[in-house]
Amino acid sequence: MSQNENNAHPQSWKTAYRSFYYADAPEPSPPPLDPATTALLVIDVQNTYRDRPDPQTLSPPERARYDAWTPFHARFENVLVPNIRALLKHCRDLGIECMFARIAALKRDGRDRSLSQKLPGWNNILLPHRDTPSQVVPELAPLEDEIVVTKTTDSAVTGTNLRLLLDNMGIRTVICVGVFTDQCVSSTVRSLADESFHVVVVEDCCAAGTDALHHRELEIINNIYCNVMASDELRALIDAKSATARG
Repeated sequence: MSQNENNAHPQSWKTAYRSFYYADAPEPSPPPLDPATTALLVIDVQNTYRDRPDPQTLSPPERARYDAWTPFHARFENVLVPNIRALLKHCRDLGIECMFARIAALKRDGRDRSLSQKLPGWNNILLPHRDTPSQVVPELAPLEDEIVVTKTTDSAVTGTNLRLLLDNMGIRTVICVGVFTDQCVSSTVRSLADESFHVVVVEDCCAAGTDALHHRELEIINNIYCNVMASDELRALIDAKSATARG
């Protein structure tokens, strides 16, 4: 059995995605999931990640690259967006704060972006913040009173006033979902953990460029920076906490 198969759900979140460091650690306790002090943060699920060229117009090397990205786009459309949509509804119904972070440039030429967003290569992405490609996908559109922070860095904490907003609202646990697992999601998770928030990452509400990168990053950040679990496991824990609070 491969490492990814061994780590993937339906194993319990308490035993899945264990790294070398936590191979012999005791099972973790459930994170605090009081709806009053918990927020759901949707990271970078934006229109730009749906943009694809017409494959018939591509050269052979370009077509090979196109094909290499096809599994990501399939996961984005068939797993990520539907699962986040369902989780948003569940959290909204329970009064859990729902928030959004999107990567975008405040200046049209992008000179306000962090160095990691300017270096040559795939990560050099220019998304003016008013343009359609930088907006959250329509299926997950924020409601009128939901906060959207715009970041020019990978981390939604480093690049915005998110930490202050969470503190002001009394949030202590942040549920993170979105793209890319090994980049902006991971960077945000690490920043939140360093700021002493409890963090949950929802495995089937995240995606990386490849399935291998996705699973590897979850193994790296689990237990030390967050608890990784599937959306059905998370909903069960939230519902149990809500039932207990109602008495």
